[in-house]
Amino acid sequence: MVESKNKYVLLAVMFIALLLFPTLGFDFYNDMVSRIVILALFAVSLDLLVGYAGLISFGHAAWFGVGAYAFALLSTHYQVTDSFWITLPVALIAAAVLSFIVGLFVLRTKGIYFIMVTLAFAQVFYFLVHDVPAIGGSTDGLNLYARPTLEIGNWVLLDLENPLTMYYFILAALFFSVVLLWFFLRSPLGRAVQGIKINEHRMLSIGFPVFRYKLIVFVIASVFASLAGYLFAAQSYGVNPELLSWHKSADVLLMLIFGGMGQFVGGIVGAFAFILLKDVFMTYTDWWQLWLGITIVLFVLFLPGGLASLPSRFKALVGKA
Repeated sequence: MVESKNKYVLLAVMFIALLLFPTLGFDFYNDMVSRIVILALFAVSLDLLVGYAGLISFGHAAWFGVGAYAFALLSTHYQVTDSFWITLPVALIAAAVLSFIVGLFVLRTKGIYFIMVTLAFAQVFYFLVHDVPAIGGSTDGLNLYARPTLEIGNWVLLDLENPLTMYYFILAALFFSVVLLWFFLRSPLGRAVQGIKINEHRMLSIGFPVFRYKLIVFVIASVFASLAGYLFAAQSYGVNPELLSWHKSADVLLMLIFGGMGQFVGGIVGAFAFILLKDVFMTYTDWWQLWLGITIVLFVLFLPGGLASLPSRFKALVGKA
């Protein structure tokens, strides 16, 4: 699925706005925006599965939690190291290995069965971190006392304890992740994955190893979700089992509904729309779940392409006029 030029323009405008946001002097909101950027990366990783590969996972939060807990366990729980050069590769490799193993099982199912099996595996990971003391098992989770150290020898490359530096580091992670996924989707493998979504049986009949390709994209999406979880743990100074819960998986799916599936700008727009709407409803009413649910229903009925489809809809209306 190739995005139109106006979506590239929207994506560029969003990144420029995020780049300039700290210069406005709203320091209080920098922390909130950086968290939304992390969730945007999380949504983009799920969009690779849902929007491009047609695999609707209800357990994607498991990989978000794996990345978060990998950093927490290494840096605080076991006090091994807080080096970025060690903790990040461990987080990504852990997600890759675990998702590969899980993928060998879940990708043999389809439709509602795939959704439920991914949820079941995610709940297994949830109860592991919730109930097993060796993995930091407790309802309260783990508090972190430092962010990753990004240095070579005695030379500090970036001081991630500085909130502004951390903000731009998270934004850079989102930018480079989107670029990497963009190139992946335009590679022969990426185009084959999109073909599987359109017609899996035809791709299979002409000789494509469908199961292998689905497993590859499942692992790639999990690795990027793990990166988002790693950044979340580092930015928020803490982790808890709720990061792996089905609620988290549901939230990121709702972000894609708000923003639009099959377009990376949709995951980013959807993350901001979902969090901001949720905060507004929580501020003004105790029944915020009801109003949020009504909003979701309206989006599905009247704007199925999400907020990212508005530029093309507006262009079509102008063309008719």
